[in-house]
Amino acid sequence: MNENIFDKLDFGPFRSLLDNDDITDISYDNNGQIWIRSLTQGSMRVEVEGATPEFVEKLAFQCSNVMGTTFNNAKPFLDAESAELRMNFVHQSIATNGIALVIRKTPAKIRLEKEKLIKEDYFTPAIHDFLIKCVEGHCNIMVAGETGSGKTEFVKYLASHTKTNEKIITIEDTLELHLDKIYPQRDIVAMKTNNVASYSDVLVTCMRQNPKWILLSEVRSAEAVSAVRNSISSGHNILSTIHADKASAIPYRLYSLMETDLDVHQFLSTIYRYIQIGVHIKAFYSKEYGKFHREIDEVCEFYVDDNNVPQSRIIYQKTMGKMMMCKPSAHLVEYIENQNIEVNSIIKDLPDELPITEYKDEFSDNMENSNQINPLANAQTINSVEPTINGNTTIQGVTPEVGAVNVNEANTGVDAGVATIQPTFNNVVDNGVVNQLNISNPVVAQPVLAPSPTIINNAPMLSKLEE
Repeated sequence: MNENIFDKLDFGPFRSLLDNDDITDISYDNNGQIWIRSLTQGSMRVEVEGATPEFVEKLAFQCSNVMGTTFNNAKPFLDAESAELRMNFVHQSIATNGIALVIRKTPAKIRLEKEKLIKEDYFTPAIHDFLIKCVEGHCNIMVAGETGSGKTEFVKYLASHTKTNEKIITIEDTLELHLDKIYPQRDIVAMKTNNVASYSDVLVTCMRQNPKWILLSEVRSAEAVSAVRNSISSGHNILSTIHADKASAIPYRLYSLMETDLDVHQFLSTIYRYIQIGVHIKAFYSKEYGKFHREIDEVCEFYVDDNNVPQSRIIYQKTMGKMMMCKPSAHLVEYIENQNIEVNSIIKDLPDELPITEYKDEFSDNMENSNQINPLANAQTINSVEPTINGNTTIQGVTPEVGAVNVNEANTGVDAGVATIQPTFNNVVDNGVVNQLNISNPVVAQPVLAPSPTIINNAPMLSKLEE
């Protein structure tokens, strides 16, 4: 469906909402309720005179007529999209509380601007400049976040910093990126999957088109995950989005979408080897800013170390309003510099590790009231030592005073944001002192601790174990 067909539709009372650039989504349901999602206010209900169920049904019939289809009990679903608009109708025979409509606006423009984003605390100048260097250095980047967090907009922003002589192919099941319209003079091919051409079919053709960059609008199926694996393992660079609750969990989210008995170590080794950067975007209504706020709250790098063990490392994190960034690993720096991209000027003054900060909360108060040892009583930054485990693995951040362990560098699995296996921790002695940590039985299993660990910067805080 093209824009000319949409020009023939009478949007009536919805026109004012469509013309408002701050509004991204319009939802009509429940016999006349209208909910919108805006860039500054988030999700909210509005009243629009004339937006009755009868009008929405009339709009659906208009849409079905120009598309040459029907919308009734026999065909109760109707989808339509143009270059900048996507609509979905559900007939009242299915939506029993009244006809339902969702309109999604996907404008062909780059909404994000560096100066505005920095001013709004979306990220720091340092992590912005580093991510742009990662794009220039041909890093494969996955952007994670909830629905409406702005993942696609950020991917478009990153794509705007690719070199103008590098060919881009976009693969989408619903049109959202519109890079071919934003940059009409560039070498860009926009591909769309459908019932005839699947992700696999489109990807085979895509490879023959010889792109430098492949942009997948969203990875949400096993077929899309396979497309990612095939793209990165064949030497192409990707930018894509995925639903995950943090950047360090992206490889495991990819694995969960596969829904097969594929060997987890083999799969994750491929992902950690070929995807260099994971970014997580959080969106929420902020009382501090008085509006709907989006921000990057975690950036994680992935790599396979010299012992062929998958590793991850959080290099940027925003926690409790505080933005922290540390130097990336030597593996990532070497990868970028091999592309003739200089990053030392950005990272030279950064600390080698993210700090571990303790804080006091309700959990701490409950610990005090129950006469248990409280390792979180006084807020402080913990100085770390590095014990050796089995002669070759080091867990960063062990302090003998309170037994705090930062497992960011350990091979401990998704909750630590790091690797493919989870060790079992043994020999944690009494009196809150960690004398020795042995890793045994490298299988996927959570350490059994009493009481349950409080997570600080992805590090479990070990308290005194009951004798």
